[in-house]
Amino acid sequence: MEGKDDHRRSLGRKGEDIACELLRSMGHIILERNWRSGHLEIDIISLDPSGIHFVEVKARRDSIQAPPQYNVDKAKQTRIVKASLGFLNTRKGLPFGNLECHFDIVAVTFEGGSCSTEWFPQAYIPIYV
Repeated sequence: MEGKDDHRRSLGRKGEDIACELLRSMGHIILERNWRSGHLEIDIISLDPSGIHFVEVKARRDSIQAPPQYNVDKAKQTRIVKASLGFLNTRKGLPFGNLECHFDIVAVTFEGGSCSTEWFPQAYIPIYV
């Protein structure tokens, strides 16, 4: 029997799969998924002609709750920024250090049998985090 945490993880993975498809359709190259630095994590790291994107994916089952993107609060933004610096300071991140960095959110809402997806490019700017 699937537990609550298993269901949430499954929903999150499905949301990330959909977010990757969306980003690829817009010309992004997916560099990493679920990249970790200690306890910090970035859902998706992608690259497009405008620079490198650190993407937080928020998936929800219905719209009764607040829109998914509202759950990326200042504390979460700060953790993502710290993780992005960790990535840029690794061998994998070094070639991207001179590129523009974007902090995006992809909100995925599953309602009934359908799914809606919204991309929020440059959802926040680290200088204000």
